[in-house]
Amino acid sequence: MRKSKAEKLKVEKLKTKHLLAFSLLAALAAGAAEVDGIAARVGSSVILKSDIANEMRRSGAGVEKYSDIRDEMIERELILRAAKEAKLQMQDWVVENRIRDIIQRAFNGDRNRLMEALSKDRVSYPEWRQRIKDDMIVNAMRWQIVDKNIQATPAAMRDEYAAHPERYIADRRVTVSAILLKPGDSEKSAEIDEALKAGTPFSDLAREHSADAKAKEGGQWKDVRPEDVFRPEICEEIAKMPKGTISKWIELDGWKFLLRKDDERGGGKMSFADAYDVISANVKNDESKRIYTDWIERLKKETFIKVY
Repeated sequence: MRKSKAEKLKVEKLKTKHLLAFSLLAALAAGAAEVDGIAARVGSSVILKSDIANEMRRSGAGVEKYSDIRDEMIERELILRAAKEAKLQMQDWVVENRIRDIIQRAFNGDRNRLMEALSKDRVSYPEWRQRIKDDMIVNAMRWQIVDKNIQATPAAMRDEYAAHPERYIADRRVTVSAILLKPGDSEKSAEIDEALKAGTPFSDLAREHSADAKAKEGGQWKDVRPEDVFRPEICEEIAKMPKGTISKWIELDGWKFLLRKDDERGGGKMSFADAYDVISANVKNDESKRIYTDWIERLKKETFIKVY
């Protein structure tokens, strides 16, 4: 019995529907394989792409940080393997104390809030607990191999101070008084200029006319880094002004600024004594990076690693 044209059309539509459904399932399966594929092998351990994706989500990293996060996870796995070989163990009571501390500080002591947060992140408590334990092991290993071996010797500090003078420039700080006229009050500028010529104190005029946040203090911004409180155009003007001088009126977006530079300090090279703590921190930081890098390179040479 021959099928009608309508029946043939119906069969064709059904075939097309099934084909699309099959294609969709295949695409989803391929996507799942891509997400859950192996990103790296470290010895007998594997790091999945989904592991990296989860770590990126936890840390808020963008997709451009994928390689960095992957490399950090490889280093972490290397350290955990080294800890196992060194038979470094983390006692359960130490881990529980750490967990109690986290619950107290991050969840106001409410364990239920922790569980709710883990549920939202789709992380089981055993997985989270293991991560905390691993973090503690990694930190313990790093302290043993890196941190406890760092020191800032007098010779290293002198070398650092001489080699990197750009690191030891004192912050330039200024004390500036300002009068700010809002749009619509610009005609007051001439009145203020005349009052200054007549000897009226700048601070009195600021209290009377300024819309500046420091008007009640006579318009004075004391001992500030200009870039922290003023727009770049104002900072440029302040940098050009000799101490004790008053600027011309500066107009920005309808607002008018009048500045007086009251004081200025810093901007020059710090003495070794003044920079001592910063030098020590920089020497220790550089030494920490060197020891850590050498350690990780040794571990890499001793372990099979493959990145996919």
